[in-house]
Amino acid sequence: MGILDWTVLIAYFVLMVGVGIWAKSKVVTARDFFAAGGRMPWWLSGVSHHMSGYSAAVFVGYAGIAYTAGFTLYVWWALTIAIAMVIGAFLFAPRWSRLRQQLEIISPLEYMSTRYNVPAQQVLAWSGTALKVFDVGAKWTATALLLNVFAGVPLMWGVLLTGGVTLVYSTIGGLWADALTDFSQFVIQLVAGIVLFVAALINLGGVSAIWTIWGQLPPGHSQPFNGPYTAVFALVYLFINTLSYNGGTWNLAQRFIAAPRGSDARRAALLSAALFLIWPLIMFFPMWAAPILLPNLAQPQQSYALLTQQLLPTGLIGLVVAGMFAHTMAMTSSDANAISAVVTRDILPALMRGGRRMSDATELLVGRCSTFLFIALSMGIALAADSFGGVLGLLILWFGALVGPIAIPMLFGMLPAFRRCGPDAAILSWATGLLVFALIRYVFADQVRALNPDWVTTITVAGPVLCSLTVFVITGLVRPCASPKADALIDALQSDEPVPGTMPAVAIRA
Repeated sequence: MGILDWTVLIAYFVLMVGVGIWAKSKVVTARDFFAAGGRMPWWLSGVSHHMSGYSAAVFVGYAGIAYTAGFTLYVWWALTIAIAMVIGAFLFAPRWSRLRQQLEIISPLEYMSTRYNVPAQQVLAWSGTALKVFDVGAKWTATALLLNVFAGVPLMWGVLLTGGVTLVYSTIGGLWADALTDFSQFVIQLVAGIVLFVAALINLGGVSAIWTIWGQLPPGHSQPFNGPYTAVFALVYLFINTLSYNGGTWNLAQRFIAAPRGSDARRAALLSAALFLIWPLIMFFPMWAAPILLPNLAQPQQSYALLTQQLLPTGLIGLVVAGMFAHTMAMTSSDANAISAVVTRDILPALMRGGRRMSDATELLVGRCSTFLFIALSMGIALAADSFGGVLGLLILWFGALVGPIAIPMLFGMLPAFRRCGPDAAILSWATGLLVFALIRYVFADQVRALNPDWVTTITVAGPVLCSLTVFVITGLVRPCASPKADALIDALQSDEPVPGTMPAVAIRA
């Protein structure tokens, strides 16, 4: 990176901090800090949801997959997310907004004490918070790796730089800062991605390269499924992405909670689906072409960074790096906001006497402190990422395998078909998922690998979530739980308008 590249990158960081400071004027209460006061426009929620859905890990870990496996990356990742969001637009997204409208929640887990009970809420809150620390740690590591490739910056300083800037604007401006920086980051990464896409086409002989490169790539790179990324793996990830992107990943639920009405949340989900369907085709193209432009790479995870250095002039390199940082900072800042909401509204009230009686000013201060501590701790995890299997180990295995057991009680608990699945179903399904993950990952790992090495990732990811779902459903059938409050809550989420003959959801906690 030259001086002009550094100038562009520093200007980007200054812009992010500036947006955070400006957004501070819109934050008066904890409701503003965590849920934008329920006033976020649908288009901003949709763009923010998309930007918060992936990080610079895509340009490191997923770039390696694109280099070695090809088009299948789009099929099992981007396409399954787009389908998941269309499903969620009608099943889940509107219900998140209605929870805020009718139950006055500002945390994704706040309704669960009513839907199940406090122990179930606490189990999911503690385990989900711990999991997110590791997930965000993977994002910082991926970003630091990119900065190391581009500028030779040591990993520690890369983590401290990107994490430090995010820490400032997230702590100051809350969800408004997250969403507004997400939008500005979307514009930056859009320009940066198109620049690299055009540069790759020019070097490959023009627009015709879009369909001619596949004959020059290794066999299987043009296929929808390749190597360990099978049709079964894609179906498993479709289910996991349906859970994760529709609210099982708490920061994405926040985007729907902040929408004024359920209909706005639905439009936000459909916008995000459209972006996931179209944009990755442009973003991934240079990654797919990398084996032609950079043959025989010893470290495929560096392919996107090396392509940028090879194809772009000084100044534009800084723009692409800023675009890659944009995704990480969008995702991690929104994660921090969601986690701090859970800590402030769900965990601390259960631990501290009088926690439910915090004043608005105290609640806002606690939220900002929680945001600060979460980002700081995740940065510490990033510096020790190799101990957990590296970036892909954290991203695909740990998070992919464990998000399901946490998300199933959250999301299915809002649907009428599962109204008889009570606290026992929630806790048992969560415990089963964690146990199955531990058994597959650490006890029977050799046996799983001996069956078929290509199925290791599929089994590790699929086992916990499918077992968790099975236990959740069976427990609801064997030990059905009847709760008038839970029934009233579920019925109240069917429409933006109160359902005649049902108890208003706001009164459920009374």
